[in-house]
Amino acid sequence: MRILVTGATGVIGRRVVPMLVGAGHHVTAVVRSPEKRAALAHSGASPIPLDLFDPPHVRRAVGQHEAVVNLATHMPSSSWRILLPWAWRENDRVRRDGSRILVDAAIAERVGRFIQESYGPAYEPRGEEWIDETVPLAPVKYNATILDAERSAERFTRSGGTGIVLRFANFYGPDAFTLRDMVRTVRRGYVPLPGTPASYVSSIAHDDAATAVVAALGVSAGVYNVCDDEPVRRSELAAILARCVGAQPPRALPSWMTMLMGSTAELLGRSQRMSNQKLRDAAPGWVPEYPSVREGMPVAVSGLSPS
Repeated sequence: MRILVTGATGVIGRRVVPMLVGAGHHVTAVVRSPEKRAALAHSGASPIPLDLFDPPHVRRAVGQHEAVVNLATHMPSSSWRILLPWAWRENDRVRRDGSRILVDAAIAERVGRFIQESYGPAYEPRGEEWIDETVPLAPVKYNATILDAERSAERFTRSGGTGIVLRFANFYGPDAFTLRDMVRTVRRGYVPLPGTPASYVSSIAHDDAATAVVAALGVSAGVYNVCDDEPVRRSELAAILARCVGAQPPRALPSWMTMLMGSTAELLGRSQRMSNQKLRDAAPGWVPEYPSVREGMPVAVSGLSPS
């Protein structure tokens, strides 16, 4: 299959590309940096520069491909910048306009399949309940454009193609600045996430997220949660991180800090007990290597480079 991958050098994309090449696909990888272009070419992909906001350029790039995997994002560069509303403007543009332009091109060029990344922990809080794909999303202002990206994929399906939305849980891995910042917070004695100790956190290791993207090449149109099998309560996640770094059990974030975080704290503090059952049913070969953060987090933390 000829596949165009955007976001090819992100934490998921740089894992997906060699997996696709290894499976025998011809992969065109979108990349901006010349240095990263060379690395992708070495992996067997065909790297290209692409302005996602230039419709004629995008249409030329999309042509002759059978699938588009849109993993493009422009996330804030650090955990503290996540709290700044203006730090999300470019990411909003990528999700709102970039996804629309890519779908327009894919429809015009008769591409068969379009896979769009999205964010699962924006569901309504459901306490102890399991969350499947029928639960409504309720994003806050900083990530409301996930709805735009999802609508673009749905429009692709309505046009006659196979549109897939992957709602990823919270990523973790040794190359994530968020994990490094969480470890620092735990070492300072605090739980790294807002929310009540009994509320649930759904996660997915980078490698397992990447294998889910590859598996999505064989599923029917629709929305799929991409998460591990066993969400854990916030208190357990904090305890796991503390054990990983030899720290004392952390205490809750001070109230003034969560107040400063505003709507970000409200969203990150929700109880999100996501289920991956729909994806596992649709792609029986996909099974997370790490059933939960109990198994995966020690591996990820051990892989962090010294700071």
